[in-house]
Amino acid sequence: MVEIVKPTLEHLPSYKAALERSWSPDNVRLLEATREQLAAIEADPVAFLASLDDPEAKGPPVTLPDGTKVPRLPGFRRWIWDGEAAGSIGFRWQHGTAALPPHVLGHIGYAVVPWKRRRGYATEALRLMLAEARAVGLPFVEITAKPGNPASHKAITANGGRLVGHFFEDAAYGGAESLRFRIEL
Repeated sequence: MVEIVKPTLEHLPSYKAALERSWSPDNVRLLEATREQLAAIEADPVAFLASLDDPEAKGPPVTLPDGTKVPRLPGFRRWIWDGEAAGSIGFRWQHGTAALPPHVLGHIGYAVVPWKRRRGYATEALRLMLAEARAVGLPFVEITAKPGNPASHKAITANGGRLVGHFFEDAAYGGAESLRFRIEL
């Protein structure tokens, strides 16, 4: 059974093991993010876990791939769990609006460990995260995916997502072409 869990010290060894296998919870910054998370876990596991749950956006600014620093949005991360770490899914938003700043690619982002892909984990994790998105009062969420990522397109559309357009990502992310999907809540 797949679930999404709030990261805890109990779950941390399995999550750390996934990172040590060179998996990245960040589809943009990849191994740089993996190294940063491993260092943060080593330095202070409790502070690392606390940093993953920030619904009031009290944490430090976020560093984009091009090095630009931007204010943190309210958000939190859950781990995709099947008895061990199977991935990560995050949710971010702005209070009082469904709009996102141009540098934010979507409300929800997820990554499944390679050795557990093609089992429906992303689809189920996204379904579970939509309940959390409804709880903050958003009328919809937007999720982006690269044109060459049919597995992600499938997970999104299985959850009621519809393609609303093609766009080019913010220059901070390299300006690559991407697809924007919307899921009505």
